[in-house]
Amino acid sequence: MIFLDFEKPLENLYEQLEKIRQVGEQGDIDVSEMVQELEDKITNQRKEIYANLTGWQKVQLSRHPERPYTLYYIRHMCDTFVELHGDRRFKDDKAIVGGLGSLGGQNVVLIGHQKGVNTKMRQYRNFGMANPEGYRKALRLMKLAERFGHPIVCLIDTPGAYPGIEAEERGQAEAIARNLIEMAQLRVPVICVVIGEGASGGAIGIGLGDSVYMLENTWYSVISPESCSSILWRSWDYKAQAAEALKLTPDHMLEFGLIDGILQEPVGGAHAQPEEMAKLLQRHLQKTIAEFQDMDPDARIARRIDKYSKMGHYAAKPVTVAQPEEEK
Repeated sequence: MIFLDFEKPLENLYEQLEKIRQVGEQGDIDVSEMVQELEDKITNQRKEIYANLTGWQKVQLSRHPERPYTLYYIRHMCDTFVELHGDRRFKDDKAIVGGLGSLGGQNVVLIGHQKGVNTKMRQYRNFGMANPEGYRKALRLMKLAERFGHPIVCLIDTPGAYPGIEAEERGQAEAIARNLIEMAQLRVPVICVVIGEGASGGAIGIGLGDSVYMLENTWYSVISPESCSSILWRSWDYKAQAAEALKLTPDHMLEFGLIDGILQEPVGGAHAQPEEMAKLLQRHLQKTIAEFQDMDPDARIARRIDKYSKMGHYAAKPVTVAQPEEEK
């Protein structure tokens, strides 16, 4: 079990619990009352810690190495799943996975960022940072879903699109922009959920949908706190202040009207009870898909475009154009 810096009180309690259990096993002593007392303390301590998380602490939780990723959710939510590969142009991007699945009897196309569960797999998945071919693969699968009338589910968890020179050479910005314009016009329901990190264009490349949700301990922003701190203060030391200033947590996103809802995680975060989180997500997806499934496609597209057109605030000022001297 891995503990973050703000979870140190829990780590101490778990160490005490393990020692008591060892004493009970070695000495054949009944320690059930002491174990129960410590377990109650752990539960209360966890509730207290997680009830008052800062923006930076939620960022840390979204990156927890034991947090479930896209393939975990797919395996635990879907009755069947067939992964499809490649963008039919360059190659198969391992940072984005997708394919056909059955969600409670409903055929869907699932697409999502995938991070690795260990060092070797993180390198294989490029730490969840997709190249242009990843977004083009995603678009190919979306068009496949549209052809067969299957709803689309996008699971977002990325520190950003891959910023390498080769990615720019192959059209990173164009690939993301193409996905946005195409997703706005898809004739099937599109449901997006931020399950971890939602950073910059890497997230919105598969993040435009009829409904967008965030898990409780995730973040969604144009820039990471570390990069923001590096730009403003020339140092990563102010990442916690940057996280608060960016207002990147789910409650802020909901307040700004950028998402449609927040999915509560089990106490302790999604990594504490991953199977329970998968069940909660599955039920929510099935319910949301049902709400959009019978809607007229043209009405759904108009609603989707109107939804994004209303985002943001702006003020228009009249512009005075100077007249040529001869016309005055």
